[in-house]
Amino acid sequence: MSKKCELTGKIPLKGHKVSHANNKIKRKFLPNLKKVKFKSEILNKSLRLRVSNAGVRSVDKKGSFDQYIKSAKARYLSLRLRKLKRSLLSKSA
Repeated sequence: MSKKCELTGKIPLKGHKVSHANNKIKRKFLPNLKKVKFKSEILNKSLRLRVSNAGVRSVDKKGSFDQYIKSAKARYLSLRLRKLKRSLLSKSA
């Protein structure tokens, strides 16, 4: 399973763990992913997504899942959500 947020596109970053003696050891910074269930009011269905904590907060800020999907850029969304966005825009128009 991919360690990528389906809403924001956040991926693991590479960096160093630095000790007190300034020894550097390679490590990964993983996004804080959670399985979250979102409800689409327009399509009248619910989705279970792997989303970072920042993604959940972004949806809360927009007000609803549908509003976030409409305003999000397609390049950050997963393939599954791009298809959903197209159907959302066709239904609401």
